[in-house]
Amino acid sequence: MPLKEGIAEYFKREVLPHVPDAWIDESKTKVGYEIPLNRHFYRYEPPRPLEVIEADIKTLELEIVGLLADVTGSKRATS
Repeated sequence: MPLKEGIAEYFKREVLPHVPDAWIDESKTKVGYEIPLNRHFYRYEPPRPLEVIEADIKTLELEIVGLLADVTGSKRATS
């Protein structure tokens, strides 16, 4: 809502037509601006190819199996 406009006027114009039984909790009312940083500074980075993700998962699985083998004292699986 515009900072120069009163809360009551904005509420009557923008909220009440859509939600007639809406109300304002004055104890939670704040004055100021919120700057949506994502909207201004976000840069899209496409996800990695599925093959790369799958290879990373397989590497991590082997690492986990190895760590579990160390903890349990069993032989490591070599896949």
